[in-house]
Order: sequence, then C-alpha cells, then structure tokens
Amino acid sequence: MAPAEAPVSGAAPKLLDQVRARIRVKHYSIRTEDQYVFWIKRFILFHGKRHPRDMGAVEVEAFLSDLAVTGGVAAATQNQALAALLFLYREVLQITLPWLDGVTRAKPSRRLPVVLTPTEVRAVLDRMDGMYGLMARLLYGTGMRLMEGVRLRVKDVDFGRNEILIRHGKGAKDRVTMLPAALAAPLQEHLARRRVVYEDDLRDGRAEVWLPDALAKKYPNAATEWGWQFVFCSGSHSTDPRSGRVRRHHVDEKLLQRAMKKAVTAAQLPKPATPHTLRHSFATHLLEGGHDIRTVQELLGHSDVSTTMIYTHVLNKGGRGVTSPLDRL
Repeated sequence: MAPAEAPVSGAAPKLLDQVRARIRVKHYSIRTEDQYVFWIKRFILFHGKRHPRDMGAVEVEAFLSDLAVTGGVAAATQNQALAALLFLYREVLQITLPWLDGVTRAKPSRRLPVVLTPTEVRAVLDRMDGMYGLMARLLYGTGMRLMEGVRLRVKDVDFGRNEILIRHGKGAKDRVTMLPAALAAPLQEHLARRRVVYEDDLRDGRAEVWLPDALAKKYPNAATEWGWQFVFCSGSHSTDPRSGRVRRHHVDEKLLQRAMKKAVTAAQLPKPATPHTLRHSFATHLLEGGHDIRTVQELLGHSDVSTTMIYTHVLNKGGRGVTSPLDRL
C-alpha cells in the first residue's frame, strides 16, 4: 500500500477550523462555539454540502424557513441558527448579507415562567442534601442562573459583606447579589472541604483551573491560586477540549439538574420544575414580599425592566393581581 500523502505545508485551514479560531479570538464560550459549529454544519448539509461562499441570503432564508416550517423549532432556536450563520458570513467569510426579509419566522412563545410557592420550594430543598442541596439553596437564595452558580469562584464570595459577585453573567455583565445568612455557615463548611481537595491537587501539581479572557497570560500564577478555584468542583480532572490541558473543572450542571428532578419527583409536585425555576421563584417571592421591581431587576441582572415585569403576572393573587368577584360574595 502506498504511504498516505503528507498534508501540504501552508494549506488553508478548513472552514470549520476557521470558524472555531475566530470564535476563540472573540472570546466566545465553548458552548457558543459548539452551537455555532453545529448550525453551520446543518446549513452546509441542508444545501448538499455546497460551500457557504457560493451561497448567500437566498440559501440562508431557505434554511431558516425550513427550520420553522418543517422542523417546528422555537423562535429562540431559529434566532440562534441565524446568529451562527451571520457570524460565519461576517466574521469568517467577510461577506455582508442583505437583510433577510424572506425568512418565515418561528412563532415566539408567550409562556409564563414556572414558579413554585414557598411551601413547594421548601418541599424540594428538604429532599436535597450535600453539595447539590447547597447549590440549589444558593440558586433560590440569590437568584443566580444555573451556570452562574456552577461557575462561581472562591474569590467572589464575600462573607464579610454578605454578598456574592457574579462575573460574566448573561451578556458578559458583572453584578452583585446577596449571600443569604442561612447559607453562610454551610458554604464556609463546604469551602473548608473544598480547600482540602485544592491542597491535594496543589501538592500533586494539578491545581490549575481554566481562566477566562486570556487571564492566564496576564497572571501566570492565578490559575493555581485558591481564589480562582471553582467553589463547586468536579470530582475528577478532565482534558480541556481547546487547550488539551488537564484540569479540575467545575461540576457538571447536569448532575444538579438530575438531583433536582429527583427531589421534585419525591415531593410529588405536578410542576415541571428545574434549577432555573428556583430563579423564577426567587424573583416572584421578592415581589410578593413588597420589594421594588427595580431592585429585583438589578439582582437578576436584567438589562430592561420589561423582562422583570413578567414576574408581576405570576404573583400569588392570580391573574394580574386582581381579586376574583367570586371571593367577594
């Protein structure tokens, strides 16, 4: 058998490799990278493996319309696919597409969030213990998103000021939320156990964690410092898919999701509650307690108060907070 030909030196990188490289230059998350590559692949396959440079707005419109009409995807899913294709053309191929007027838009949903009552929250949390119980209580007690809690670093928990600094939240924004007094002692006990794991890793030369936005280059020693460690770490080391370095990453969010699902089932709740439901419940219960909606907006990290307003529709008085005439009889 003839030996395989060696790759041509200086050959242009493949399209998807160019996409990944550009995404990393823009400091997008690995989740965004995976999703963008997924949608670009689907787009290419949909059009018979034609190169995107040979296609344009017409083909993009046909693909997005098919997602809505044949695939029946949600509006958010269609918008994600559109964002991926716009990134491909603008950032990688350096082609500006005209406005896509011919796209059949997926119908946006107008669903209200699932919210648990305080009694239901207590029933779920009473059935969760250990690290996942602590994480669930932290989500409900602070209003953090699931991944904000999972990615929490040691240095961002301030016991002296009873607050938590949430970095790189949605939209790459930082914000401050409260540290519930009820969680101060349990969190300190958890960090004491976490410190033991860190010191073992440090002794073995494996205490490095992933740092965002090229901070590892700016602060070479930060990746192995205690303050940068994840509060909720994985039980084992794993290989970074981008750099190939072996690190102890944060805990897999799916494990918390499964633990919460078991607790909801054990509590016999009919509602499809998830860890994100705890954030919805946090906001609703603050409004029920008389807190100002602007304060709740800041705690949640919403850019526009209209996003926070959705919780006024699920308060404990029913539709729009109006008392039914039947209750007046």
